[in-house]
Parts: sequence; C-alpha cells; structure tokens
Amino acid sequence: MEHTTAQSTLELLVHGVGGTTPQEMLNDPRTVRITGDDTAAVFRRADDVDAEERPAEHRDAPVPEAYVWCNLTSGNGSRALWLLLLPFMVVNLAHWMRPTSEGHRLRTVRLYGLLVRLAGLSLTVLLVAAACEVALDLTAWQCAGTPACAARHSWLGFLSPTGSDGGWWSAPGRRLALAALVPTALTGLLWYLSHRTWSAYESQPPPPQDEDGDERTDDDAGTGTYRAALGRPGFWYGRRLVARLRAAHTAAGFLTVAAAVGTAAARHDHRPGGPALLDSLGSLLEPAYVAGALVVVWVVCRRGRTENRLDRRLDRALVRWLPLSSLALLALSLVYACGSRPGWRSAGRLPGDPAFGALTLAQCLLVVVLAVVAHLLHRTHRHPRTALRGLAGPAVAMLACALGGVMSGGVAQRVSDWLDGTRRTLPGPPVLLTWQASAIPPLLLLLLVVVALLARRTLRLRRAETTDVELDHPGERTDAARTRRIAGVRAMATLTDLAPRVIGVVAVATLLLGTAALVGAELTDEVPGDAAHGTPAALQGAADTTQACGSWLIGVGFLLLVTWGRRAYKDPSARRTIGILWDVGTFWPRAAHPFAPPCYAERAVPDLTWRMATWTGATGGRLVLSGHSQGSVLAAAAAWQLKPSVRRRVALLTYGSPLERLYGRWFPAYFGPASLSALHREVDCWRNLYRLTDPIGGPIGLPGDCGPQVDRAPLRDPLAYGRTALHPLPAPILGHSDYQADPAFAEERRRLLARLRPGVPAPRPVEEADNTADDTAGEAGNTARTQGSSGRSSG
Repeated sequence: MEHTTAQSTLELLVHGVGGTTPQEMLNDPRTVRITGDDTAAVFRRADDVDAEERPAEHRDAPVPEAYVWCNLTSGNGSRALWLLLLPFMVVNLAHWMRPTSEGHRLRTVRLYGLLVRLAGLSLTVLLVAAACEVALDLTAWQCAGTPACAARHSWLGFLSPTGSDGGWWSAPGRRLALAALVPTALTGLLWYLSHRTWSAYESQPPPPQDEDGDERTDDDAGTGTYRAALGRPGFWYGRRLVARLRAAHTAAGFLTVAAAVGTAAARHDHRPGGPALLDSLGSLLEPAYVAGALVVVWVVCRRGRTENRLDRRLDRALVRWLPLSSLALLALSLVYACGSRPGWRSAGRLPGDPAFGALTLAQCLLVVVLAVVAHLLHRTHRHPRTALRGLAGPAVAMLACALGGVMSGGVAQRVSDWLDGTRRTLPGPPVLLTWQASAIPPLLLLLLVVVALLARRTLRLRRAETTDVELDHPGERTDAARTRRIAGVRAMATLTDLAPRVIGVVAVATLLLGTAALVGAELTDEVPGDAAHGTPAALQGAADTTQACGSWLIGVGFLLLVTWGRRAYKDPSARRTIGILWDVGTFWPRAAHPFAPPCYAERAVPDLTWRMATWTGATGGRLVLSGHSQGSVLAAAAAWQLKPSVRRRVALLTYGSPLERLYGRWFPAYFGPASLSALHREVDCWRNLYRLTDPIGGPIGLPGDCGPQVDRAPLRDPLAYGRTALHPLPAPILGHSDYQADPAFAEERRRLLARLRPGVPAPRPVEEADNTADDTAGEAGNTARTQGSSGRSSG
C-alpha cells in the first residue's frame, strides 16, 4: 500500500475572506465531509473519498480537498455584537505589530508586550468605568436623585426620594448598589464570552513538535539559525496566558465597580459627624481596592506568552480565586453602601472625574513609551517596507485608546442628553468625557479631508494608469470607457499601500486631541460654571454644538456598527468588503486582551497542520497547499507548524495573497522578509499569483527556484480587453476574486505537481515559454507596468 501510494499527490484548497461552499471550491455538486465538524471541516468530491485505495486513477492529477473555515468568522448575526468590543481587538493587534528584533534584545521585546498588555488593561477599566458612569452616576445618582428628572422617566420612580415616605431604595447608597448590578453583569458577560469562545474556537492543540524550554528572539538566540516565530510549538495555543489575563481583567472590572460604589459612600462617611462604624469599614475598604489593583497589575505584568513549548499548565488557583476575591470585595462594598445614612442626599457628580483623567493620562504615557521601545527595536533591523518605520504598533494602540475614549465619552454624553434633554437640570457626565465626545466632529472632519486627498490622488493616478492600460493591450481597438474603468480599478487598488500614512495621521491627531481634552477638562474644573470662564458666547456655542454632535454621532455610529456587522456576517458581498480588516484582527491570538473577539486561526491552523501531517504520514505522498487571500496566510502559518521533513514535501500556491503587502509590512516580526525567506527555503516550491487590480493581494518579492521569482508576472485583468473568439462577451474585471478562472492558475498548478513527482520533467517557466504574439506583448506590458507600480509604491 505504501509503495502504490508513494506518488500520491493531494491538493489542499483553503478559501479566503467571505467564505464559499465546498461545492464551489471543488467544482462538484456532490461533496462529502471526510473530517471536521459543522464549524470547520475538510471536504472531498464524492468520487474521491477512497482515492488512496485507487492510486492508478489519480496518477496524473492530484486528489483535491477543500478546507472550509468560513463558519469560524460568520454565522449567527448576534456575533456582530463583537464589533462593540472593537477597541479590545485593535489593542490586541498592536501586540503583534512589534518590529523585528535581532541579537539579544529579549528584555526589550518583553517590555513591548508588557506595555501593550497594560494598555489593554486600561481599556477594560475604561469600559467598566464608563458603564459605572452611565448606570451609577447619570442614572441612579443624578437623574433618580432629581425629582424633575425622575418624574420624566417613570421607570425610575421607585428610586426617587420624592415625598416624605421615599421607598427603601431611595437612599443614595442603595440606589448606587442596585445600579452597580449593570456594570457587574457586563463584566460577568465579558468573562463568560471569553471563556466560552476559548472552548469553542481556540482550544485545539497543534501537533507535537520538538520543544525548547527557553524563550528566544527571532534569530534563535543569536546562533544565526533563523526560526520563524509562527513555527514555535506553542504559538497557536495560548491557553495559560488567556486564562491569566481573563482572571486579571475580570477582577479589574469588579474592582472598578466596587471602587465606584464604595468610595462614594466612604466620602460621605468620612465627613464630620458621620457614622463611626461605617466610617471604619470605609477606611478598610479603600486600602483593599488599592491592594486589589496592585495584584491585578502584578498578574498582568508577571507573565507573557510562552511559545517555545506547548504550555498545557493552568494557574488554577490564580484563575479561580482572583475573580472570586474581587467579586467578594464588590459584594462587601454593596452591603456597605446599603447601610443607613440619614441626611445623605445626592448632589453634583460622583467622584469619578479624577479617575477618567488618570486613565487618559496613563494611556497617553503608555503609548509614548511604547513608541520609544518600538523605535529601539526597529533601528536594529530597518527595512523600507515596514509600516510607519516600526511605529505601527504604537499608532494602532493609540487608535484603540482613542476608540475607547470616544465611545465612552460619546455614550455618556448621549445618555445624559437622553435623561435630561435640553433642560440642563443635571450636572451631566465628567468634564473629560464631554471633551472626548466633542473630539468626534473634529476627527470626522479630519477623515473627510484625508478621504478628499485620497480621492484626488486616485483621480490623478487613474489618468496615469490610462496610458499603462493602453500599453498593456497593443493593437486593440481603443474603448475610452473600458480603459478608464480598468485604470480606475488599478488606481483604487493602490490605496491599500497608503494605509500606513492614514493610520499615522489619525493616530497623531487623536494623541493631540486627547492631550487637548485633558488640558481643557483641567481648565474647566479649575473655573466651574458656563460663564465664569469669560468665554465668548460664539465660542461657547461652538463648544456646545460639537458636544451635541458628538453625542448624536456616537449613537449613529453604534447603529451603523451593529448594522454593518450583522450584514457582514449574513451577506457574502458585505463580508468581502470589510471582511479583510476583521479577519486580520481576529487572525491573531489574544495576547494583550482576553475580551477581544476569538482567534479563528487557533482552530484553523491546527486543523490544517494535523491534516497535512497525518496525510503525508499515512501515504508518504506530497501535497500542494493552495491558498487564496486570507487562506494563503493560514496556509503559510500551517506550513510553519509542520516538521521540516514534512514541510519539504509541500509546495505552496498562493493567489491574491496579503502575505507581504499587508502582513509583511504591518507584522514584520512574524511575516517580515526573514520569515518569508525561511518559509521559501523550507518548502519544496512556492509560486504566487497576483493582479494589479487586486486591492488585497500583491507580490511576495522573493527569488524563486521553480521560476525566476516566487511571483509570476501580474495576471491580465480583465482577461480580454475587447471582444474576442474566446471572450465574445466583455470579460469582467476580477480584482481579488476568481483566480482559478485565469489559465495561468492551472499552468502554475501543473508545474508544481510535476515538480513534486520525481522523474517527471516540469514545464518550462512561463517567463521562458513560447507564447502567441498577443500574449507576449501583454506579458511585456504587464512586466513594465509592475516595475512602474513598484517604484511608486516604494516612493
């Protein structure tokens, strides 16, 4: 059996963003699931189920299999609510954007990860604090404590202290204790979702490998032997860190709620004449909050990811008792707040203003220090293709903090406007949150300016591309509308390469606006009152207008976010539009924030690795790993996880691949030139297809051993400019889709299969093959166009 199947070849197809069906991937209506479940599975055509038992029938063609993983990122529309936790996903991305390190900079690498984890912790505290602001301060303290506001909202009637016989819940401390159930439930929900999604998506152990007991940098501790980070045994199994972070962030959420309730009651009890027993209890609780916060920070700082070994251990005592102890402290704080305090009346705001200011200042400082660390790492290994010269991680972390601040400020301002309307009977949210809500309109104006500049650049580039399109199709009858459309698609595809500049501009703007919000809030607190500032009426009116616009825009933004999220999960066309951004974010394990959306790759990569390892082990055959778009990233990650002996039996065929264009630029420590070069050396062969009209895929830029380059010259798109005998109807502009429709796809696959079969001569490389006059001219035009595009991209 082993001898007859030694020449067997498997073609494992991995789809990309948007998903598809196994019937479409295998081009056969009859497919059978051979392994996997309803979430992710491998399919074959019904006629190929027992192909290994009939090797003679498949000697001239590979056995195709389709790995379908789209249910990992789509399905129930309620999962669109993950989009509301977008700041957590963005800060988790910043962890993986670390620049490439060389030599013995292990401490600097660890410091980078530590700073991002602390930024993630601050976002959790900010989210729970914003929930406390809405539920405790605005609703229970201000509105329920103001008879006019409570009368407008009948559902607050039982909390209102109106009349001489106010109910039991009308006492301020009891109102706060009842309202504290909202942020407490939110924290518990985040814990539950993180725990459940880990069990459903990320609990798949990879195949066993040789493990190292120590942590090493990118160049294998300076030995000169490069070891790709994604090939480490424990890279796709971060159970221990996720459990520790989940416990720490859950405890931080409970402690935030406890502090919001307990400090409000303690502030009243510390006044002269306050109840002595309650005053003593409050004096004990306040140090307990500080001690709990220090323990949480210590847990977050104590340990990062363990990747050089498959760490199956779990800090069970810590994971269990840290959230439970903080929950017990919260329960004690609620009981303490419910104590009898005659004469206590709610007035003004709860004492939360300094907390929001301290959080914002800490986030700004963390981002600045992170930028310094990233610069120190980048300058040891500079590469012109690295996004933002190594500062992509700090810029994205700044955006995550800005998203958290804007969402917190906008929601608080929107709820305040809803409760109070235009009557101005309530003090409203903390001044800093109001300033942060006011930052939304300037940010939108900045984005509009950026969009206008990009549109202008696209129009100018389209005019330049018009000439290139005509050169690519010599001898064709000119069609001005057709030429403009092709040129426009090519020009739009180049916008992807400008993303670093846009992110950099927005990050700097948010840092400046955050600093301005801190300064403005401080000045406003120093001189309270609307007219006490001596502010001109026009300026005060403009400030009020931006605050109102910010509160309304955040409400509209939430609706759009949920609507587009549901559409992205339900509608394949919408999923292709925004799916690449979401799939990039959820591709990476949860290393900085445990409440980020689940990582689908921690299920998909082990699936692919297990399938390739078991098939080659059972048959002794070879396989072609064929990946489109995000599927090419999964394919590369799975190939890195294989043993070297198995990896040498694998050929890679990627098309529409963002491996270098997106991942190589934004995640240089994991997909940089050194990592991709190592993968190229270790697999049997690698060929890459791309189009100039593709906004996602691009060239790999490596020399090849089964062709002059890993990349084939850019494919024609459309396949025919005008009507021909082969294309009597106008050929569509395919862009990022339907690479299999191009004859070059089948040709490259034949070459890879011929190379995998010993003794069968491979066809000549396409760059050396004899073609018709039209094809030769088109290929030359595409090659010249590629060089011009590369020059502009590098510039």
